[in-house]
Amino acid sequence: MTAGRSPFVILVTAALLSAESLTAHSGPPFPILSNRIAGGYDISIWSDPDTTDDGSPGGQFWVVLKTAGRGAAIPAATVVTVAIRPLDREGPTLTGRAVPVNGAADNQFVALLMDHEGPFGVRVTVDSSLGRAEVESRAEATYDLRPSRGLIVIYLLPFVAVGVLWMKALWRRRH
Repeated sequence: MTAGRSPFVILVTAALLSAESLTAHSGPPFPILSNRIAGGYDISIWSDPDTTDDGSPGGQFWVVLKTAGRGAAIPAATVVTVAIRPLDREGPTLTGRAVPVNGAADNQFVALLMDHEGPFGVRVTVDSSLGRAEVESRAEATYDLRPSRGLIVIYLLPFVAVGVLWMKALWRRRH
């Protein structure tokens, strides 16, 4: 390898190694609490804890419920409340009532505003004819790192320009 190529190889290697850390929370929701028995429930919490700057509720939470050893179904009138609060600084506790996904009381969803990156405490309260239960967990909020389509075009422009210049140089060399 020539001396001129080694800085390029080092730069590309560093970029590829750092790209792994950039994909931390992009993708599907993941469990932040699995099969915790509380009261008459077996509670799991799935989350996609995205931070937003535009005020939209990017912190998404799915609460999956089963009855704890009773074999009964989750009552249709079950009320699930999710509350989040920042753990790394002062901030308000935000609370939202989850709604059943496709009408199923055993899978409920709520989205809440996570206004900064960092750890958030998550508290889920379940209330139905089976009784009341409460569990706590935490989620690490990060920005959703998938760039918008407009930014992808901007990012690709230098590569397209280099490709056009390269093709132009090859065409001139041939003629």
